[in-house]
Amino acid sequence: MTNTVESLFDTGLERYKAGESPETLIPVFKEVCDRAPKSSAAWTCLAWLYLLDNKPNPAFKAAQKAVKLNPQDPQARVNLAIAMLESNQKGLRQHIDAANQLLTLSPEWQQEIKDSIEDGFKRKPDWQSLAKVKNWLFEN
Repeated sequence: MTNTVESLFDTGLERYKAGESPETLIPVFKEVCDRAPKSSAAWTCLAWLYLLDNKPNPAFKAAQKAVKLNPQDPQARVNLAIAMLESNQKGLRQHIDAANQLLTLSPEWQQEIKDSIEDGFKRKPDWQSLAKVKNWLFEN
């Protein structure tokens, strides 16, 4: 019996939370994105995994899709900004500004982004692009 896209996504998320490496989870989320190409959450997760695995170009493409599918997702915007920094793209300020605006609307989103940033530093302690984005979002 094949896994539903939802169960595949949920299982991938649980494996991530349990500390599994991005390298082994990327194929899982690529499959979710292939099977559910309009799932912005799946593209957002895939972009994050690529970023953790030092693959800024595929991260940029995945984050672009996530933002296109759901421009109101602050995590998708944060991922796109990080990917743009790491692949030397121009125009990331608009995504930082959009994320900032979204974060002012919801304390819950603020906490989710802070938790995500903290998780990023646990997995990749010297992540300079993440440090810049954190500074732009929370220390201005």
